[in-house]
Amino acid sequence: MSIPGLDRWLNTAQGRYVLNWEQAVLDNAVADVFGFNALQCGLPQYDFLRANRIPLRQRAGCTGPVDVLCDLSALPFASHSTDLVVLPHVLEFSDDPHQILRETERILIPEGQVIIVGFNPLSLWGAKKTLKRSGEFPWNGSYLSTQRLRDWLKLLGFEVDGGTYGCYAPPCETQQWLQRWQMLEAAGNRWWSFSGGVYMLRAIKRTHAMHLITPNWRQKPVRAKALRPVAHKESDVC
Repeated sequence: MSIPGLDRWLNTAQGRYVLNWEQAVLDNAVADVFGFNALQCGLPQYDFLRANRIPLRQRAGCTGPVDVLCDLSALPFASHSTDLVVLPHVLEFSDDPHQILRETERILIPEGQVIIVGFNPLSLWGAKKTLKRSGEFPWNGSYLSTQRLRDWLKLLGFEVDGGTYGCYAPPCETQQWLQRWQMLEAAGNRWWSFSGGVYMLRAIKRTHAMHLITPNWRQKPVRAKALRPVAHKESDVC
């Protein structure tokens, strides 16, 4: 999955502003997730698993400094083998986000966690994407609302466990103007949290246990009725 303009944008004031928020939020979100295998799909230039203590932490993708070179819609991992999957800006820039979520569900163990980071279409950043219509990152993606993601995750058997919004400043292009709007961060979290430019959503894979239906051995057997002979009337013979 190649994203035009990704590396260039990550080095801009906008990119640093967003990534600083995401790194802090993800550090907190993954710190207490335990297990044996953790996987980051997307943005391999940044280590979003650095605060996690799982022994095997890998980055997967089709380009960049990855540990596993692969197509994210066909992950080369065994089913029920991974404890944590982080998807930073993967679904909104994929041709088939549903398939990536299905693959994520497949490789996660029961009670495994997926953490999704994306741009919020119901924000000033989403409004700029609509107006700008640029072919470069991050305006070339198909932004997904958290409500749509919740619906998709529910269909796959996930339970959304938490989430947060951030980056309430308008998508200004200079560091100076972004700093001037820093006052909106605290106000946004308190008064209009749903309008943050970026969100983090965490979900847990739920697997319902099989319930065996056994015979009710305590039920009293029905007494068989005795058969009685039926008297037949002899017919008159002419």
